Amino acid sequence: MTHSAGSSHSASGPHAANLPPGYSTVQSLPEIWGIAAQRFGDTVALHDPHSHPAIKLTYTDLYRSIQQFAAGLQALGIQVGDHIAQVSDNGPRWMIADQGIMTAGAINAVRGSQADREELLFILGHSDSIALVVQDVDTYRKLADGLGELPLRFVVLLTDEPPPSHPNLKILNFAQLMELGATQILQPVQRRLDSLATLMYTSGTSGQPKGVMLSHSNLLSQIAGAYTVAQPSQGERVLSILPIWHCYERTFEYFILAFGCTQIYTSIRSVKKDLKEFKPHYMVGVPRLWESIYEGVQKQFRDQPENKQRLIRFFLTQSDRYIKARRVATGLNLENLTPSAADKLMARLQMILLWPVHRLGDRIVYRQVRQATGGEVKFLVSGGGSIADHLEDFFEVLNVTILGGYGLTETSPITHVRRPWRNIRGGDGQPLPNTETKIVDLETRRPVPYGQQGLVMIRGPQVMQGYYKNPQATAKAIDPEGWFDTGDLGWITPQQDLIITGRAKDTIVLTNGENIEPQPIEDACLRSPYIDQIMLVGQDQKVLGALIVPNWEAVEKWAATQSLTLPKFDVASRSGPAAIGEDYKPLQDLFRQELNREVKNRPGYRPDDRIGPFRLLTEPFSMENGMLTQTLKIRRAVVMERYRGMIDEMFN
Repeated sequence: MTHSAGSSHSASGPHAANLPPGYSTVQSLPEIWGIAAQRFGDTVALHDPHSHPAIKLTYTDLYRSIQQFAAGLQALGIQVGDHIAQVSDNGPRWMIADQGIMTAGAINAVRGSQADREELLFILGHSDSIALVVQDVDTYRKLADGLGELPLRFVVLLTDEPPPSHPNLKILNFAQLMELGATQILQPVQRRLDSLATLMYTSGTSGQPKGVMLSHSNLLSQIAGAYTVAQPSQGERVLSILPIWHCYERTFEYFILAFGCTQIYTSIRSVKKDLKEFKPHYMVGVPRLWESIYEGVQKQFRDQPENKQRLIRFFLTQSDRYIKARRVATGLNLENLTPSAADKLMARLQMILLWPVHRLGDRIVYRQVRQATGGEVKFLVSGGGSIADHLEDFFEVLNVTILGGYGLTETSPITHVRRPWRNIRGGDGQPLPNTETKIVDLETRRPVPYGQQGLVMIRGPQVMQGYYKNPQATAKAIDPEGWFDTGDLGWITPQQDLIITGRAKDTIVLTNGENIEPQPIEDACLRSPYIDQIMLVGQDQKVLGALIVPNWEAVEKWAATQSLTLPKFDVASRSGPAAIGEDYKPLQDLFRQELNREVKNRPGYRPDDRIGPFRLLTEPFSMENGMLTQTLKIRRAVVMERYRGMIDEMFN
């Protein structure tokens, strides 16, 4: 059977949802800002307290700036359908440039300024960009010697630094472009819902990024869909911390700005102070952010006198029992979604008994802890990987609501999100309107019954148009009926809640939201003479880890040159413990040195590629033990299951 929710997918989707009056006729994203300026005028739209000087733009200011930027681009010859690369970071000028490009009728290909130079040059060439918008002079210089072979007409800096000279390129700073725009009349541009709006590059298994084509319809579907989950109000505060070239942050910003919120920019360095100072009502983040808040609170608890620590532990234990009883009583326990009348009765009795203690804990402990988030949070939104159970429990005890969700860049990105009224911890939420979910068998691709795990397929108005200039990858990802293959494993409840259980593809998502393709990194590590086989792990962890089968012959030769005796095990038969050397420092130091060198020397190295914990295995991956396919590829799911205890221990 097909598991679907809402009406079936249709081309009319994005403006058919429950948007407030005024937005129902828009055909493109830039049309939002004129309406928003009329509705919210002098309300502050964007506030960057950390720029020098600090920046505050009202909705009127933002709309005028977008129009002026667009007019400046048109004065430089930008036509409808032209492509412009935008290599810049989150901030008010990112939004002005992004929407200025779309207002001029162009399509932007976006990435952050910290990305690897070779990756950025690949995107510049592959996207057919004829102009480049960059964060600052340093970003320009990183790319400068690779720009000569590209058909670029001009470069725009998003700072007011003096523009560097280039023999063949016109380079303007932000102020110069805006001055140019002030002297021009903006030419209106006609766009349709299915017009291409942006290219967002995501990693492919080959290591080369793929350009995800998102239309105005795709982006507007996110605003419409999110509004069915939450209705933010004019002037409500939103703290922004994620990179803007993450689709998740980008579409959330469009959503909250469409409804008059004030967005405040922060950073990892400033977030704890800004939470207290600006008291946000909403914030989006990745699991690592909630984990850092949790760890900070736990450290404060540990710094208390022992008798107070005992009291805190008592309250937390009793409150944990209270919230778990409440989940059963309200039918929101993932392990028991259809509790019997007896289950509900017992849960309610437990709630009655525990309520006074939980309320006292809130008065004495939790209320002060909530102040770390500003004390006015309506809800936090989490994506980019699943949230650990202990974090779900902790924030629920504190009465800080986290709404988890699911999606990919290819789906604009949100397909599912937990609702405030159906917030099943451990789940990934119900689908947005007009979104269908289908769970199919990995081999046969036939739908499986409710509750059974399979491959997650999505169809809806948020599914991308395809991969730019890559029809083969597009055909592999989207079938003729419009179903998108997410590459993720999961199951669905009868109430349409999606539960993601793992990945059918190899991508590893860290808790900071970064997507890591393991194969290129593994290939780099195999250059070491001491590494025979390696498999990266780390889904939903802070850092990557590795399971390594050493080349024991090379290791023995190394040990002999060092006059070292290896730990005892039978090298010939590979018999002995499953992993060795955890406490054998010279061996650990050798492999740490090898991993660090090979990973850092890999073209396109990023800090998130660093391998943290690792274990040395005595048994190789082979066809005989089921850990290699017949084509000698590692069967990752089998290896994960075989060494699950070891992997859990590595990260704990």
